[in-house]
Amino acid sequence: MTVPVVPTSVFLLAENRLLREALARILSKKNDIEVVGSGSYSATVLSDIMTVPPDVLLFNPVDARSDPSFLAALRETLPGVRVVMIGMELNVELFLQSLREGIAAYMLMDATAAEIVAAVRSVARGGAVCPPELCHVLFRYVAGQRGSFPNFTAKHELGLTRREQQLVGMVSRGCTNKEIAQELGLSEQTVKNHIHRMLRKVGVSDRLEAVEICRTHGFPLT
Repeated sequence: MTVPVVPTSVFLLAENRLLREALARILSKKNDIEVVGSGSYSATVLSDIMTVPPDVLLFNPVDARSDPSFLAALRETLPGVRVVMIGMELNVELFLQSLREGIAAYMLMDATAAEIVAAVRSVARGGAVCPPELCHVLFRYVAGQRGSFPNFTAKHELGLTRREQQLVGMVSRGCTNKEIAQELGLSEQTVKNHIHRMLRKVGVSDRLEAVEICRTHGFPLT
């Protein structure tokens, strides 16, 4: 019995309408990819993306240097979405900044249609895509981050987001939900939700147990 292929759902976010339409035509020809929405960058676009929500966001930023706030908001609301940034500069600082914001692929301005399709498929399978011209940047960056691997472990072994890692540190200091909410500018209910997800990922029901497990994984607690 043949198992039906579940297509990868993609949302197209680009200011240029012609670009959105061109990408939609290219992707719609692929049986394993489905374009579930598109739009330009706006104050409401995050809500539009949340109504779908897609597996992959194909993103051509208006100004990549001002878009980290959007990417941070996207991570908070839809942490499972894989972001492919397209039409980017060959710029080391911009490349590393985008990686820190959690993107899964960084495509240069001269990327071909075939390369974009391949990138969507790759990140949907959990992969990552980096221009060959910038691979050496990653090697140098990792070599300079030897003291930061506890955070890497917390992310990839425990599955904790940056926000959840931040909460572990605050819980270890004895902060209450109310104190955490005040310090981070969140509601108490949002803090409770984050902590509940963190406990579930770590596999415990108690905050202090979670802190101890994170400590055994080398997570730096103060």
